[in-house]
Amino acid sequence: MKDEAELIQEAQQGDSQSFGELVRTHQDRLYNSVVHVVGCPEEAYDVVQDTFVQAMLKITSFNGQSKFYTWIYRIAFNRAMTIQRRHRPTVSVEHSRETTGWDLLDPADPPADLLIRRERVTFVRQALTELTEEHRAVMVLREVDRYDYDTIATILEISVGTVRSRLHRARSQMRLTYERLQAAETVDSQVD
Repeated sequence: MKDEAELIQEAQQGDSQSFGELVRTHQDRLYNSVVHVVGCPEEAYDVVQDTFVQAMLKITSFNGQSKFYTWIYRIAFNRAMTIQRRHRPTVSVEHSRETTGWDLLDPADPPADLLIRRERVTFVRQALTELTEEHRAVMVLREVDRYDYDTIATILEISVGTVRSRLHRARSQMRLTYERLQAAETVDSQVD
């Protein structure tokens, strides 16, 4: 099996099979990242497809100064932000959960524990959707994709200080939103 550097070099020389291998290597990871940014599985699929088309057209411009995945993630992120600016997602949190399978709950847990954890997951997802694009991007890259600050700065083309600042604000805003949702749920349950 060829290493990634060989595949990139061959793809830059027009070898479509090598490019196809790069796609197979990175498509699932890229999709999982993009679906958290756009919040809609269908849109995420379209973004990933567009990303690989753009990457194929621009493969000769890849200079190896960053990792290949960072390069394609940047293309995907730009495409996702363009889509987000055109229209806000209209998919509910519940629909998103059903279509993405994001529930990571153990069905062996007692029903009360499952209910509490589902509620928390719903609140976290809702809080994430209420973030600005810049804050949501930083949160997804750090907390979901587990990138370090330098890589996030490279992908978003901002300074590490800006990454830290946006991450701090995003976490604060998510905490406030989570607490608001939790308080509203408590009031609703007391009324019922």
